[in-house]
Amino acid sequence: MSLFRLDASILPASSASRSLADLVEQEWVAAHPDSTVTRRDLGADPVPATAWADVVTAKFAAEADRTDRQREALSLATTFADELIAADALLFAVPLYNYGVSQHFKAWFDLAYTDPRIDPQGTALRGKPATLVTVLGGNYAPGTPKEGWDHSTGWLRRVLEDVWGLDLRVVERPFTLVGVNPALDAFADAAAALKAKAEVEAVAYGRELAATKGESAA
Repeated sequence: MSLFRLDASILPASSASRSLADLVEQEWVAAHPDSTVTRRDLGADPVPATAWADVVTAKFAAEADRTDRQREALSLATTFADELIAADALLFAVPLYNYGVSQHFKAWFDLAYTDPRIDPQGTALRGKPATLVTVLGGNYAPGTPKEGWDHSTGWLRRVLEDVWGLDLRVVERPFTLVGVNPALDAFADAAAALKAKAEVEAVAYGRELAATKGESAA
């Protein structure tokens, strides 16, 4: 059994998404103590900003005419896809940044997505169990003043569930900036309750992930 874990936080020492993902991983390791956990930390090792364009343009060039940078980008895309395909289960920890998708995750997804094995017509990832942990500094739920400002979670669901066809569970923790931003101090109780709820879900979904038999449509 093997787990692939991706972290996208740029602040590992204080990362709320990493802490929740740790709870998920702990359940996996408890159930599969001899399993392999493949890690990719996009905050520590970000994808080169030019990599996606290098792969796209490389596909219009004869192999002999490709640049070293294009070849490196193609190799990296293959590695990303290999990591996803080889794993029995997937764990993604992706914060909301500036109301949108983490640029680190977007760069990673765009590059991995160039591999034809995991395009929408491919079946290599379809049905593979996965957990997405996402955290938000504020609260953008229906009825809140900034409802609709979260432009990350919906996109993440779309590409992971609908494009790649993963069997996805989502742990979401809003209000992570409560206690950091004084303007949010009034929401301390709500934030504590949402944190506790997310931690319970992380443990539960970690157990679900650990219960997988490692079987996907591939």
